[in-house]
Amino acid sequence: MTTEQVRSWAGNAWRAGRHAVNGWTRRWRRARVARSRTRSRQTYVLLLLLLMLGGIFATCLSYLAPEQPGRQIGVNAFGELAKARRLGAVELRDEDSQITGVATCAAPKATVLPCNGPPARFWLSYPKSNAATATLLQQAAEAGAPVTVDPQTRKGQVRVVTMFVLPLLMLATAFVLLSSAGRGGSSGIGAVEMFGSIGARNRFGRRKHAPVTFADIAGADEAVDELREVRDYLANPERYTEIGASPPKGVLFVGPPGCGKTLLAKAVAGEVGVPFFSVAGAEFVESLVGVGAARVRDLFRRVRAAAPAIVFVDELDAVGRKRAQGGGGGGSDEREQTLNQLLVEMDGFDVSSGIVVMGATNRPDILDPALLRPGRFDRQVTIERPDLPGRTRILELHARGKPFAVDVDFGYVARRTPGFSGADLANVVNESALLAVRQGKEEIETGDLEEAIQRVLSGTSSKGRMLTEEERTRVAYHEAGHVVAAAAGGRIGDVHRVSILTRGHSLGTASVRADAEAALLTREQLVHRLVVHLAGIAAEELRFGSPSTGAEKDLADATALARDLVARYGMSPALGRMRLCAPEVEEFLDADAEYGVISGQLQYEAETEIRRLLADAEREARLVLTTHRATMDEMAARLEVEETIEGPELEALLAKVQPELELLGSFASSNGHAKRTPLLVEPGQEI
Repeated sequence: MTTEQVRSWAGNAWRAGRHAVNGWTRRWRRARVARSRTRSRQTYVLLLLLLMLGGIFATCLSYLAPEQPGRQIGVNAFGELAKARRLGAVELRDEDSQITGVATCAAPKATVLPCNGPPARFWLSYPKSNAATATLLQQAAEAGAPVTVDPQTRKGQVRVVTMFVLPLLMLATAFVLLSSAGRGGSSGIGAVEMFGSIGARNRFGRRKHAPVTFADIAGADEAVDELREVRDYLANPERYTEIGASPPKGVLFVGPPGCGKTLLAKAVAGEVGVPFFSVAGAEFVESLVGVGAARVRDLFRRVRAAAPAIVFVDELDAVGRKRAQGGGGGGSDEREQTLNQLLVEMDGFDVSSGIVVMGATNRPDILDPALLRPGRFDRQVTIERPDLPGRTRILELHARGKPFAVDVDFGYVARRTPGFSGADLANVVNESALLAVRQGKEEIETGDLEEAIQRVLSGTSSKGRMLTEEERTRVAYHEAGHVVAAAAGGRIGDVHRVSILTRGHSLGTASVRADAEAALLTREQLVHRLVVHLAGIAAEELRFGSPSTGAEKDLADATALARDLVARYGMSPALGRMRLCAPEVEEFLDADAEYGVISGQLQYEAETEIRRLLADAEREARLVLTTHRATMDEMAARLEVEETIEGPELEALLAKVQPELELLGSFASSNGHAKRTPLLVEPGQEI
């Protein structure tokens, strides 16, 4: 076979294959359109039928309404007409429960009904008492009036249809209509017929935008490296089968909120192009017994049909919480049944191949141990808040397509935002864009990013809150005390900004940045944080002689830090190396430490040590501020006028502070001699 013949054969095969694929696609589209049209036609028919039934029901109700011939009279008036022998023909209507008749003019003076013309028609309702009805009939008979009875048979038949048949038909039509709407994707009662089904959908197949890939993720390099293996397995499972390796069946993302756990799961599906099923853990939770387990079975049934695929369970702690320990009180626990079914589906007798389960939680401490064992969630990927290079890449990633000024330095912005998560950084970029639009700018400048950072940290500025002169002076001294105390510990280059503008619930802010983010903190560093926290109160007492309520947040932060020193880290010389706080401290949520099961005497000693630490920190702060009183007074005076000091102006003011100065403090080393160590404020913290 010549080369041209091979090329011709290959071209024909390719055209035939393309024609077959196009034909299959066209048939699939036509079938989908036909199903959609059929569903729409059924909906219109059901709506028309429901309207027709409603019209018939209204017509029947109008027909069943009793007639009112003439004037309505009472039972006493009927008796007077009978006594006066003025009754003409009297008729009893059964379905209408009425007595109708005609009043004649037998007497010259009529008081009940007028008698100046033709005979007057009247009607009255049946009395509820059978004896009273019999009395009326007896009175009519004694008056000589002919009495007839109309059973109203046709109206009785219509009443049965109206009261029983039509309502049932209308309810059945409405039920079918809502059921078809629920199957079509809209909200409706269609979920009732499949109450045990889960609401997970194939998010990958319905996506209208470009899929998320690893290129859209920054600041989580370690997590991406771990997930590349999952991507390779889904893309080429034969490679693992040939060598006898078992790929990970489950991946658990653990980390604080806003760090990209859901985004990482989407990126894996986007890299491979497999179906991505997303479901929230709360969707399995149901008060009815057995529904949660049925929804788990329904979810994995759908996923097996689309394998290879990815199942992502967000907020896994809603369904994977630890089961009760010991003997329970009997009965059926729906949450445990749901968890047991999930455990069986992930690694039971019916092991699913080609399915990778991913979960995300920020509460790993409360998950059931059986859920975390190898074979179910083989791999735990801890996602921390991004470091300095990671924050820089995240900012550059979110800045794509936005008109930033040429002089914007994202590295500088990243240094200003330590501790920020990916969601926080995205919010900063978005807020800066909104500020630029509000001010009518064509480009986003560094000042917009600075203001956006302050908005994320402390909220928007409160222009409506007006401070008196004394309050402005007090706030200025409070913030100046924080800054001077931080600078006195050798952090002059890290003190970035101080302001007395009210934001949110805070009357002023003092920002301190750190060039390096410490993974470990020493006792001296933590202790000197206490000094900076309490320096605002010390400054107010030095200037005014008494503190104010504006130091509430400082006291809360200082108390929590002192409690951590004593109860969590075991850094108290008086109590020794002992952890006193409960083990259920939520590490990823930065929860405050609470005491565990300890004796009352030990708790008293711990509280005494906490009070001592706070008192010593306040004395140390007062000593530092007394030494640098002139710098604090000058800074407070300028804050009252300028309201905000930052950049070179702030550095020039703090240049007078001598961080190397040895001061006798109350924090002594183990040998009893006073030892000064650099003060340290938590990076990015607003004081």
